[in-house]
Amino acid sequence: MRRRRFLALGSLASASLLAGCAGDTDDATTAPTETTTPETTSPPTTEKPDGVYVQPFEERAAMQGTATIDDYTVALMFTVPHTFWTLTNADVSKTEQAPEDDIHLMAVVWDEETGTVLPAAAVSVELERGDFLQQEVLYPMLSQPMGSHYGDNFALDGDGTYTATVSIGAAAPRKTGAFEGRFDSVESAEMTVEFTEETRARVGTSPVEQAGEPGALAPRESSYPKSVTPSPEALPGTVRGTAAIDDAYLVVADLASAERVGAPEQAYLSVSPRTRYNRYELSGTALNATLERDGETVYDGGLTRTLSPDLGIHLGAAVPSVEAGDELTLTMRLPPQVGRHVGYETAFLDTGSVTLTL
Repeated sequence: MRRRRFLALGSLASASLLAGCAGDTDDATTAPTETTTPETTSPPTTEKPDGVYVQPFEERAAMQGTATIDDYTVALMFTVPHTFWTLTNADVSKTEQAPEDDIHLMAVVWDEETGTVLPAAAVSVELERGDFLQQEVLYPMLSQPMGSHYGDNFALDGDGTYTATVSIGAAAPRKTGAFEGRFDSVESAEMTVEFTEETRARVGTSPVEQAGEPGALAPRESSYPKSVTPSPEALPGTVRGTAAIDDAYLVVADLASAERVGAPEQAYLSVSPRTRYNRYELSGTALNATLERDGETVYDGGLTRTLSPDLGIHLGAAVPSVEAGDELTLTMRLPPQVGRHVGYETAFLDTGSVTLTL
């Protein structure tokens, strides 16, 4: 028996360059003509560019099934083991794949009714087969193939069928509109993971010719939704502009009323952080806003992570008003607190401020 991290679950605080990604192969209409199962999915040892770059391989994953539990729908799949990077505040930790790792297990959680990916829900997986037991709290992660998901490497006990107990914790963001009062429970579902010669044949990688160039792989269609943020044109209210900090793009919009957060007499200022390519959400950051008009401060304070059906995952606050010509300074106090697959590990790390005229 091998037992590692297992924590109590609860609330936790574009255009693309290429086609092809780690989709679930059960849904893929085509597969790479030359696919290998590598010893490693680590990036090449050559110097990596700053910011988002095209990952050096594309991969396939074996879908293991989906389940709906209360307000959550979850998909479980695996691919080859990965090297990845995690953040604790501003500290980056690299997790190398170990020789004993057999799979990289991944989960995506979403709301079935709206197709909204719920990147803030804590997810753990317990794998059991006979006397073998491994339990993990999966890392929230971001990859070019999948966007927001949860994942970790697992060492298994040979071929066979493993019982997977997937536990989903309450979503942390403030919720508004039709999402208010939802995603507050801790739920578990029993699924299976088939680790066999047949399922291993579905996974693998093939090299990408444009590896290392600025850009990202484009998502492939799959049975689960991606954490793609609305385009600026699709956001409600008035879109005031876009700022950027280290490849994190910050789309600013405002609504005439902040009724959604209990302040109908005020305006609602929203910032939608997303990746430079693919528009994947990047809301897991600490962001402050200073709004000035004619040299006077209108608002100075933090923005709250919020989940809304129309704005998606974003950062927002009620402010006295927003007018054209206002100066808005956004200060990133912490970079997005999400693990990164190769291609993202040198991006979204800087903090600092950016000012735009609304």
